[in-house]
Amino acid sequence: MTSSIFGTAPGTRLLHRFRGAAVDVADLHEVAAQVLPQLATPRLRLALVRRPGAGTVLQMEEDERTQGIALHELADDMSRAGVVASTAGIAAALRTFVARRPVTDAAAAGAGVAVLDWADPARTTVGWTVVVLRGQHALVWSPSPAARTVQLHRTRSAATGRAHDVSLEMRVEGPLALWSHRSVPVLATAGLVAPELMLHRIAGAGLALPDMHVVVTPHRPVACAAPGVARRLAGEASEASVTLPWRSIVDLPWL
Repeated sequence: MTSSIFGTAPGTRLLHRFRGAAVDVADLHEVAAQVLPQLATPRLRLALVRRPGAGTVLQMEEDERTQGIALHELADDMSRAGVVASTAGIAAALRTFVARRPVTDAAAAGAGVAVLDWADPARTTVGWTVVVLRGQHALVWSPSPAARTVQLHRTRSAATGRAHDVSLEMRVEGPLALWSHRSVPVLATAGLVAPELMLHRIAGAGLALPDMHVVVTPHRPVACAAPGVARRLAGEASEASVTLPWRSIVDLPWL
């Protein structure tokens, strides 16, 4: 786990100058004892477990997933992330930590949504993946070793179906049609499960794109344009992106 799970911390020099007191392990233990029972569900078990030689560990168990982290490590991560060392600040960070726990196979099957994400560390290709929403967080599902091929197929098919129902905002800016999601940026690519419907909606807004190309930057709005405009837009962008003809989108591989 990295400190970014609690949000983006300022630069090292600024952090040294302006952050408050470090999160104390005893304070974290006290807050966790109050907050964790409120976050537990019949399927999600949260416990503070005392382990010889390791101190107290926050243990999370949900279906086939088990995760544990020593409280002193969690306190250090919170401190590095600039979490305010108050009861409210620690409680909020704990809720974020629990919300961003690994996605179970059952959760993906029951609530997963298909989106595009980077397929390689170099960010040169994209592929389909399944995410599960927990509040404002969209967590990527990594199938467990026990997940069978038929289960993978059913989960991905159901996630594709849910992607059709994601409400996206579209705006036309000159030769571009831009698609975005109001609160969860990664969902901007969900509409690409049916690019022909996007093309139809773009035409209804008065922009003719018979040979529509799509500029995909996962976690950012999706841009649709004619081939030349799309290539120029991608070339001028400061972030990595992939430009594809709309007919090839649905054939992208699953990650």
